[in-house]
This record gives sequence, C-alpha cells and structure tokens, in this order.
Amino acid sequence: MRGYANLRQCVEDLRARGDLIQIDSEVDPVLEAGAVQRRVFAANGPALLFKNVRGTPFPMLGNLFGTKSRVRFIFRHTLRTLEEVLAVRGDLRCFFLRPSNFVRIPLAAYNSLPRLVRKGPVREFRTKISSLPGLVSWPDDGGAYITLPQVYSEDPGSPGFKASNMGMYRVQMSGNDYLPDREVGLHYQIHRGIGVHHANSLARGRDLAVNIFVGGPPAMTLAAVMPLPEGVPEIMFAGVLAGRRIKMIRPDSGLPFSAEADFCIRGRLVSGKNKPEGPFGDHLGYYSLRHDFPVLQVEEVLHRRGAIWPFTTVGRPPQEDTVLGDFIHELTAPLVSEVFSGVREVHAVDAAGVHPLLLAIGRESYVPFSTERQPQEILTSAMSLLGQTQTSLSKYLLIAAAEDDPGLNVRNIPAFLKYILERMDLGRDIHFITRTTMDTLDYSGISLNQGSKAVWAAAGGKKRRLGLDLPRDLRLPSGFGGAVCFAPGIMVLQGPEHTRTRDSASPEMDKLGRALADQPGLEGFPLIVVADDSGFCSANWDNFLWTVFTRSDPATDSYGAGEFMHCKHWSPGRALIIDARLKTYHAPPLQDDPQVEKKVDLLGEKGGPLHGII
Repeated sequence: MRGYANLRQCVEDLRARGDLIQIDSEVDPVLEAGAVQRRVFAANGPALLFKNVRGTPFPMLGNLFGTKSRVRFIFRHTLRTLEEVLAVRGDLRCFFLRPSNFVRIPLAAYNSLPRLVRKGPVREFRTKISSLPGLVSWPDDGGAYITLPQVYSEDPGSPGFKASNMGMYRVQMSGNDYLPDREVGLHYQIHRGIGVHHANSLARGRDLAVNIFVGGPPAMTLAAVMPLPEGVPEIMFAGVLAGRRIKMIRPDSGLPFSAEADFCIRGRLVSGKNKPEGPFGDHLGYYSLRHDFPVLQVEEVLHRRGAIWPFTTVGRPPQEDTVLGDFIHELTAPLVSEVFSGVREVHAVDAAGVHPLLLAIGRESYVPFSTERQPQEILTSAMSLLGQTQTSLSKYLLIAAAEDDPGLNVRNIPAFLKYILERMDLGRDIHFITRTTMDTLDYSGISLNQGSKAVWAAAGGKKRRLGLDLPRDLRLPSGFGGAVCFAPGIMVLQGPEHTRTRDSASPEMDKLGRALADQPGLEGFPLIVVADDSGFCSANWDNFLWTVFTRSDPATDSYGAGEFMHCKHWSPGRALIIDARLKTYHAPPLQDDPQVEKKVDLLGEKGGPLHGII
C-alpha cells in the first residue's frame, strides 16, 4: 500500500478515524491558534482543523503530529518498508544474509526517484504573502512565521535532486524591515545543508534559488526534519516514506517544486542581502532574538484548490516536535553505530532543549597495561559525536562505557546521570572544548553561534557513594541558600541575581567554590547546581534538566569546590558547581498571554468544540 499523495487525503482519513476536530468559530492566527494547539497537544488531543481563520481565506491545521499513535497511523502504509531500508543502511550484512526479509527494498528504491511532471494542483492559483495565515505563536514574536516549511534548494555547482537539500528552517513572513509581499526572512542554523548551497552561490556572486513548500504529502514534512546521513537527499527519502514517487514540477526556469504541495513560495536569496530576523519563541523555551539573516526575494506564491495551511508552535519542551523527535529516534537507531564507530546508543534530551544535553553509551574495549579501567575509547567516540551531523551541536555530552553495565539505558535519565556521577573521576574525566561553534538558538555562550562544550566520561567501577542527605552545618556565603538534595549526589542551591556581563566569571561563584572547598560531608555530592529558584529547579526532572542545561555554558559557568589546574587540565576539586542562573545576556523565557488563555478556556467549556479535551 502507498502513503498519502497530499495533505487533504490525510485530513479526511483522520476525520473518519475520529482523530481530528474541526473548529468552525473564528480563531485569530495571532496568539490564539498557537495557544489552542499547545493546550490540545498537552492534553494528548486530536488534530485540529481551524476553518474560520481571521484575516485569511485558508484553513489552518494544527497538532497533526501531536501523538505518537497518530504519527504511526499517518505513516502506517510505509513504516515497515522504511524500517527495512534503514536496517539495510545500518547493517548491510542483514540484506545479503537474509534477502527474503527485504522484499520491499526494490520498490523503495524506485519510489525514491522524484517524478518530473509539467503540471500539478499547486499551480492552479496564485496569492500573496499577506493573504496567507499569519501565525504568531508568542507575545513578543517579531512577526508572523511559517513553522512547518519545507525549504528546498539545489547546489549551484551540481544542480539536480541528488545534491538537493530540503530542510525545515523558520521563515518570517512579516514584521521588522521586510517589504510586505516582496520579502521574507530565512533563518537557517549553522551545519545545515542549505548553508553549503548558499555559500557556493555567494562564491559565484549569484543569488540562490529557493522554493518553500507548505503542506503536501506528510512524508515531505517528516523528511525535512530527518537527520539523514551526508549525501542522502531528503526529497528522495520522502518518496520512500510516502511509498510513491514525489511529483515535482519542472518549470521553464528555476527550481522544481512539489506538485502536490498546498502552497509554494518561489524566490531567491539575494546575494549579500541580510536583514534582522526575530524575535521568535523557540524550542529551548526562550526567545531567539533579532539577528541578521538572509532575505528571500519572493517571486510568486502558488496554491492548490482547497489548500490547507499546516502549522505547529514550538516552546519549552515537550511540544509537538518532541513527538516527531521520539519517532525519528526510533527510526534512526540502527544508523547510530554505523555513523559513529564505537557508539551503541545516543539520546538528545528533549526536556533540556535537545542540543544542550546528549547522553551516549560507547565501547571501551582498549585494555591498557594497568589495573584501572578509565575512559579512553569512549573519548574518541565523544569527539566523533561532537564533530559531525546534528550531534555536533551538543553542548554537554555525558558518555559511559557499555561493558561496565550492559543494562544501562540512555532513555532512563535519572539512572544514567546517577551512573555517571558514581563513576566519574572529577580530577580526570571532565573535558572542555572552548570557543567553538554551538547552536544558534542557544544564548548561553560567549557570542552568537559560539560557546563551549563539555564531555563527562565514565568507565570502570564506582568511585563514590552518592549522598541522599545534605551535609550538616552547610556553610554558604551570603546570597546563597535554599539548599535541596534533588537526587542522589545532586545538590541545588539558590543564588543571588546574576549581574555580570557576557564572557566573564562571577566572583560570587568563585566565593562559593572556596567556601565549599573544606565543607565536611561534601564527598557524596559531586554535582552542585546554583539556580535563581532552587524550588522550581528541583520540583521535577523536567525543570531540573531545562534549568541546568539551557542556562549554562560549560566553560563559562563551571566552577569547583577547591578547583585546580594540572598540565592544562581543569578539575573542579571536590565537587563540580554549575551556575544555572539566568544571565543578564540570556534571552527571556517564553510566557503565555493570560487574556488569550482565557479565550482558549472558553473552547473547552460545555458546548465548546474542545469540551472534554482541554
């Protein structure tokens, strides 16, 4: 069986299944639609079709990928085929030893080839940017955004599908200095495929042709966010996922575009032209602020009859992208050991904002001529993880040796962190990479796109017994208090408000480190976290992970109880102290609009379309 050829087929299938609710009352795309989608997602609710959207003739579709069961239903026809393809990619021996198990592979290879056509539904009508649904998700967003775009480009030096890229990069449709209906902002992060294409076009002094698809086959949306290996075009992967060749219109001039898309914005990134983009509420749970990014000069906006505008909202995890992330993790698990030699398992922690925290289990097979097992091979694996693909954006990498505990699981975060803290040698096993590239959306570093990384490694037996009770007579400097034992070996303190500038140490943290250097009973607490609100930080694991790893830069914000240097290697001494306070230079956290939330409440009252759901 084949997957959906377009979004309308998927919507009608979900409606028949009872997994979609149509909302006929007017909804404002400014704040209201996003707030409704977030509330329904939090309630594990259905997909939402907003038929009456203020300021636009087009309906909006939200929460399409809001539950794992719905995602699996949408891709049910091709999921087995996809798993077979990825299994072959992960271990070719399986294909040659048991070819009868891979009967779907030849058809998948055929479906991966895009089908060029001369016409398609997306060419039926034209519109303009200002007529599209202007989604504004958060109160301080800089304008309306496309949040589920499929941004398609080709390498100007090697045009064609095989060197193409289709990524999900955010697109600002209005606000700031963009010329209405003529310009949109395109924010792409470092290490993205379109960046190579753009650099090649700039080197040639040419504009880069870009097409932005919205809607169309759901496989196109998922393909745009897949972390595929280098050299695997997303458009070809989408054909495997859809179970059918993706129809692409080849115009008389310019890039091909998706024939079954609901919308297509055709344009060019003007060589050397940048404008401020943002702010935008992002998946770390904060606003990414205004920065210069490329400008797409809009040439035309196409749409099909009955076009539907799919959208999502992002914010502090978990959100809808969490579900997609978990689904993708399941699919790509067989690829991990192939892409990263010696790595058995990885987990980019969603609650920590994905990129700030990566957990990994690796192989430690090298046996030195000594009696002590220590991290060696897993450090090589750590450098590999930090040197390629999207894992290179990770800020904190915690890696353990598989041989020491075959039952260790990176998905069990409390148990994994406990394992690391029990076995990590504080004088040897913390490693920093300073002044390196980092996630564009992370403001904890020393500048945009620049900060540090830390590897915490553990191999061998236990080195300490983790404490469950705070030390008696805990002596803290003025301004610190609210001590809490959050988990075995983890102490959370409340610190004074941060007042320092970017890229500078905090004297109060140095003072804390000196005060704790001789503190009795500290042996069981190798990790001490300083937060603005120790009660909030220690309320649950989601709060802890979000606070600690989104609000700290490893090199700038790591201190120690009796820290010292030996042969250029830093050690925190008796305990590692992380300054996880909000800094003066951090972006503000996202907050809901209370008045909008009251309007959403009305939809959940008796007689409302969301009664019994929210």
